[in-house]
Amino acid sequence: MASSSALTRTWRYRVFTSFHGPDVRKSFLSHLRKQFVCNGISMFDDQGIERSHTIKPELTRAIKESRISIVVLTKNYASSGWCLDELLEILKCKEDKGQIVMTIFYGVDPSDVRKQTGDFGKVFRETCRRKTEEERRRWSQALTVVGNIAGEHLLNWDNEAEMIEKIARDVSDKLNETPSRDFEGMVGLEARLKRMESLLDLDYGGVKMVAIYGPAGIGKSTIARALLSQFSDRFQLTCFVDNLRRSYPSGIGEYGLKLHLQEEFLSKVLNQNGIRIRHLGAVKDRLRDQRVLIILDDVDDLKQLEALANGTMWFGPGSRIVVTTENKELLQQHGINDTYHVGFPSREEALEILCRYAFSQSYPLNGFQKLAERVTELCGKLPLGLRVVASSLRGKNEDDWEKVVRRLETILDHREIEEVVRVGYESLHENEQSLFLHVAVFFNWEDGDLVKAMLADKNLDITYGLKILENKSLIHVTTDGEIFMHKLLQQLATKVVHSEEPWKRRILVDAPEICDVLERAEGTRAVSGISFDMSDVDEVSIGKKAFKRMPNLRFLKVYKSRDDGNDVLHIPEEMEFPRRLRLLQWEAYPSKCLPPTFHPEYLVELKLPNNNLEKLWGGTQPVTNLKKLQLPRSLNLKELPDLSKAANLERLVLRGCKSLVEIPSSIGDLQKIVWLDLGHCKKLQVVPTRFNLAPHGFVDMSGCSQLRNFPDISSNTTALVIADAMLEQVAKSIRLWSSLRTLSIYDDGANIERIPDCIKDLPVLKSLAIYDCPKLASLPELPRSLERLIARSCESLKTVSLAYDSVTVCSFPNCFKLGREAQRVITQVSLGACLPGRKIPEEFDHRAKGNTLTIRTDSRVFRFCIVISPKQQIEDHYPDLLCRMRVNKGCPTDHVLLVYLLSIQTEHLCVYYADLAGVDGDGDFELESEITFEFISCQEIDIIECGVQISTEESESRRRIEFDEPSEEDSQDSELTDGLICDSKEDNDIETSRLRDCWSWLLLCLVWGRRQ
Repeated sequence: MASSSALTRTWRYRVFTSFHGPDVRKSFLSHLRKQFVCNGISMFDDQGIERSHTIKPELTRAIKESRISIVVLTKNYASSGWCLDELLEILKCKEDKGQIVMTIFYGVDPSDVRKQTGDFGKVFRETCRRKTEEERRRWSQALTVVGNIAGEHLLNWDNEAEMIEKIARDVSDKLNETPSRDFEGMVGLEARLKRMESLLDLDYGGVKMVAIYGPAGIGKSTIARALLSQFSDRFQLTCFVDNLRRSYPSGIGEYGLKLHLQEEFLSKVLNQNGIRIRHLGAVKDRLRDQRVLIILDDVDDLKQLEALANGTMWFGPGSRIVVTTENKELLQQHGINDTYHVGFPSREEALEILCRYAFSQSYPLNGFQKLAERVTELCGKLPLGLRVVASSLRGKNEDDWEKVVRRLETILDHREIEEVVRVGYESLHENEQSLFLHVAVFFNWEDGDLVKAMLADKNLDITYGLKILENKSLIHVTTDGEIFMHKLLQQLATKVVHSEEPWKRRILVDAPEICDVLERAEGTRAVSGISFDMSDVDEVSIGKKAFKRMPNLRFLKVYKSRDDGNDVLHIPEEMEFPRRLRLLQWEAYPSKCLPPTFHPEYLVELKLPNNNLEKLWGGTQPVTNLKKLQLPRSLNLKELPDLSKAANLERLVLRGCKSLVEIPSSIGDLQKIVWLDLGHCKKLQVVPTRFNLAPHGFVDMSGCSQLRNFPDISSNTTALVIADAMLEQVAKSIRLWSSLRTLSIYDDGANIERIPDCIKDLPVLKSLAIYDCPKLASLPELPRSLERLIARSCESLKTVSLAYDSVTVCSFPNCFKLGREAQRVITQVSLGACLPGRKIPEEFDHRAKGNTLTIRTDSRVFRFCIVISPKQQIEDHYPDLLCRMRVNKGCPTDHVLLVYLLSIQTEHLCVYYADLAGVDGDGDFELESEITFEFISCQEIDIIECGVQISTEESESRRRIEFDEPSEEDSQDSELTDGLICDSKEDNDIETSRLRDCWSWLLLCLVWGRRQ
């Protein structure tokens, strides 16, 4: 692991050297020191420190404050108890702080050091003669450890000066190993990362789930983020899922919740906004061929793990899933046994954390030592509390510190961390306190620009206020501009608003209190926000003048954090909303229309999912501030208002508005929309002739079966989802979509027979998916940029045109009429393929009935083929398939195989590729190694036969030649008799004899590209 010590603390010295003075001080060491000076490397100088029988405190401190320790092992090194004690301290720092230790064997054999033999051993035994057995044992163990650390050996060099130059270069390289500066100042992080690296076992080729658990605020998320930063380059896809503990849509049940989690998860992992799924096998479908590093942060419900990581077979070989949680029992329930408990930092580490934030250095300023130690003790050593309190003390004098200490002494013990956080809150100006509370209740994990628009006030500088919160560690702004607040701070905000006097309360969050306020119109002018969780409310009738006494109400959020079956809420038609609302979020809004007195001119976001609306409002309203309009599943919505004034609208979501007939033409002129979701608006007939989307736009118009004309869409659109009926119209403008990367086509009863030829003109298209088009007979030439191609249940598909090595993945489940030329093209141009078939092709000269095969070879690269047969209806897109390989009867290496097999009707050939580089059984590959392949499937699938082809340069060259020069058979008749599956049993032998040239292979780690 690349060292991160330089990121986690300030080092007083770059190098500490442990040596026996008479052996090297005036010779080798003096030359080494001179070379270090030339290279700009500072080294601790022990001149002037009196030698004694015990190691001096100055040396102990120097070792701890050095980035690297170099142990110069000489013949008489072990003659000094001083040196041996230094060695013990160095190895302790290596274990506890992740200090780098380097060795130089100067005139002594490493084996003699490890085993304490030869002249070195004689000297050591003489030193131990006057010591206790315990001292001898500890020194011996230390010498064994340091003797096993590879280093420079003088006997391997002809020129000592060159060896010294090499050592200086190596030291300089190690000092420069800084993979990220995001975690600079994180005390003790490297030691924790080393523990996690051991737990992750990155050299293991299988999939592992590991967990980090401990109390809130202890640093679990920090460790997980550092892991992602440290190791992301080893994986194809990485993702930090950091918002799991939150409210989710109500009324969707457990199954719907899991679908929702998977949609958001896949959108983030694959960087494809708005992914929609129809079943809970989607994560397994999309990630089983990918080597992924996934962090599931702050998991608090078993359903989250079941939805996002229900088994190791969901992810590709070498994947690692890291879960952070406060709940150890949850890990046990999910069977995660590899866990790391994050304990509290040591007293010294906790003090250093405090000093980092209070003094911007690793130790207290003069005069603050006792105060800093006292504050550290009062904060209970919780890193979050230390950071927040220290930030509030930055720049304060000793009297201010004394006041804080007295305050902490009266309100805190180590279990009451929220009270520690309160100190940081109370150090804020009143305006910043209000900003803190609003971010905590309404805008955690929201885009910073949206938050600024929501909170804009001519009397306040919101940007400055947010910066203050960030500087005091009360919020964190991500690299994407999202504002994040720790949940403990959110809990503090809830306590703060509860503790305010009722007539002064700015934000209402208590459900019973809100019910009283809305039913009796008992609000006050002080109220600026209401966050109403109706989960525990049986019934509420909102009064006509419920908001009359709350003219300053700007943020109204009505939601259900969990579905309890109670949705009784009564609203009078003549109810009046406050004029200055900026956020109106209301799940299952019960009325048919917003009140006629509704004034949306200040609205920034309107979010009304699952409502009973038939329309929003009449006429043209001044909605220039509106950025988000989200009305998903508005089943009764028949019309949209004129939105010509919504010049700042960025997101329009109308998915599932099944009664909507027309989209106003004014929406087509809005130029800031980046997200347009009209999916499954089944009665939609009329849309604007053109949508002028912002760059990187997403459009979903699937399921709009009555749409008369497909609109022109701006050329900077990157993702499009449509129905097959739209293809003819899409073809007219497809050449203009130079930025389109993802195209999905769903059957909508149009019975298309071909895809337009012009699809080849999409220069950056990465993914093309065609689902359930029964009359589709051919695929035209496709873009060379294409990486993923799926044609599912296209039962009439016969011909396919692809360029050589142009597609990473090809899947053709239930495409029974593919001709021989199509079969040959599919298997030869792609890195992976799946086709109907029931016999192993002859190219796989090692074959066996059943699911196990053993061969002897010195090769590491293979193609495999298996014949699978469904025993029952397959409901997963990618059912469990695993190849377990053993080299020389060593430890097994599991490779999860991605094969798209949803609802396959009969036998299919699944052919794929594996590279065993790095898998060596009990040792390196011998001239001939015994390799056993075992193919394991889920209960819905039988493995009938398996085969292996050893891949060589010759076979790869022959594959390219065969593709460039098709055989005469390929030009012959390829009608229905060329199909891979024969329905008649008596024709089975004839049919299978024609399959010899039909095989495909599937890459284990499919590279669909990192997140785009």
